[in-house]
Amino acid sequence: MTQLPHATWLRTFEAAARHSSFSSAAEELNLTPAAVSQQIRLLEKHLGVHLFVRLPRGVSLTDVGQAYAQPIRKSFLEMHNATSGLFGSKKKSVVRVRSSISYAALVLAPQLHKFKELHPEIEVQLSTAVWSDRMDDETIDADIRYGAGDWPEQNIWQISRETAAVICHPDYLRSLGGAPSVQDIARAEVVKIIGSEIEWARLSDHFDLDLPPVKSWMKADSSLIALQIISAGKGAAILQDSFTKQYLDTGLLISPFEYQLPIRESYFLVVRDGQMIRTEVVSFRKWITSLQ
Repeated sequence: MTQLPHATWLRTFEAAARHSSFSSAAEELNLTPAAVSQQIRLLEKHLGVHLFVRLPRGVSLTDVGQAYAQPIRKSFLEMHNATSGLFGSKKKSVVRVRSSISYAALVLAPQLHKFKELHPEIEVQLSTAVWSDRMDDETIDADIRYGAGDWPEQNIWQISRETAAVICHPDYLRSLGGAPSVQDIARAEVVKIIGSEIEWARLSDHFDLDLPPVKSWMKADSSLIALQIISAGKGAAILQDSFTKQYLDTGLLISPFEYQLPIRESYFLVVRDGQMIRTEVVSFRKWITSLQ
């Protein structure tokens, strides 16, 4: 019974047979052509047959070489598949996204499962900030920012077109008499969002409401916190519709007036320069821009 040849000889034979070239096999295996030629000679000597015909350019398999190459190739493929299947770690692509805390909690997070269903091979790492206007962290691939879209980065896509409305708890509305006017609400406990304090004045001007000067009962640095405040049963705020949808759908909060105030700013996806060559970043961009 012929002793099995060295595995390195067989691996070299399989590569040379597949490429019909000792030079190409050497390049694949990170060897010199002379080393490949030597290993093939040793294999042929061990088996007592010629496996290749040496040609002026390249090599070709002999009949016995052709018959031997097929099971050898199949064996290496089976070993590769078994090793990968049992021990190979499937590395997932990662997209690192930073978002304003309100957009992340109220819009993005509830929908991320849809992205995962489309792209199970991509892991989203989501971090939050109350406010950001620059890509100052190299660990971030993409930013979700609120503003006018006039930032220095090259890759910017608008992902929302916002309107806002006056929102409050139904118990709070009843505490003001059941059917208060918007003027009554403006005179009562108003929660203002830092950075958006002018929205009550804009609401008054846009709908010609002649609202009195609106004083803050409380201030919050994000829409998320403002929602938590008024969800406790007291106060009213002007909040974007995309943030309040789940609260209105469940009846936890209500919008007692029909006024829909167009918001000048929007949310944008900003991708770090140089990251659009990555397929996982492109996939996330396509998905999030489709949510509008």
